[in-house]
Amino acid sequence: MTDVVSILLRLEWTSVVDILLVSLVFYALLTLIQGTQAVQLLRGIVIIVVITVLLTSVFQLTAVSWLVRTSLPALLVAIPVVFQPELRRLLERLGRSPGGFFGLRSQEAIFHRVVEIVAEACSGLASYGHGALIVLERETGLQDIIETGVRLNAELSRELLLTIFYPSTALHDGAAVIRHDRVVAAGCVLPLSTLDGGDRELGTRHRAAVGVTEISDAIAVVVSEETGIVSVAYNGRIIRRLDEKRLAKVLTAFYRSEYQRSVPGWLENWRRRLNR
Repeated sequence: MTDVVSILLRLEWTSVVDILLVSLVFYALLTLIQGTQAVQLLRGIVIIVVITVLLTSVFQLTAVSWLVRTSLPALLVAIPVVFQPELRRLLERLGRSPGGFFGLRSQEAIFHRVVEIVAEACSGLASYGHGALIVLERETGLQDIIETGVRLNAELSRELLLTIFYPSTALHDGAAVIRHDRVVAAGCVLPLSTLDGGDRELGTRHRAAVGVTEISDAIAVVVSEETGIVSVAYNGRIIRRLDEKRLAKVLTAFYRSEYQRSVPGWLENWRRRLNR
């Protein structure tokens, strides 16, 4: 314990920064190879190195020690060859977007991607005559509503939304909840609004969309199965008869208003520079 304290006392701020940078590099490398075949290759190399170190240090095997020393240069050359696809992808990502490589994705870029996908999906659903109810979670958590549906935690895509709301699927009657850029759950039950707008075209989906925006700051998008009309509910009100472009503009406006309040300008400017 005394040795640890003495080491900590000798640490300077440059040493701390040095350790953090090295840790960040290793974290980025491990994140990059996660889910690829390189994980198995790296595990095999680590096992060989550990066994070799144990044999040479514990049993003092001279021949094995000589073999390790002479094989080390060849191993350093072989590693870039073995991990060539991963290293190429790393350099491409680093050159294209340093901020994205280190996980500093712009929150606004995520919002724009979500808006684009939702607008395209709703346009497609309307053309097919398929009804839909999509809820975009914002600052107010919707965990209680999410628990009423089926957990998906899937990456958001146009094809996924079209599949969820296809009439023959088991989840098409409920609502899909989007958190950031993932579809957290589908088939969720929403609270119905008690307000009567006097419009007979507003069915259960529309009342549910308005209802969830009355109890939270969420944004709800509705595609009418009967008329194909796309509507947006926000803050207890509903905007109807939106085409794809108008829907994207409305969603962007609502998202941007929240984004500008939650993210300091200097931080977003810094993120934009990193992601150029």
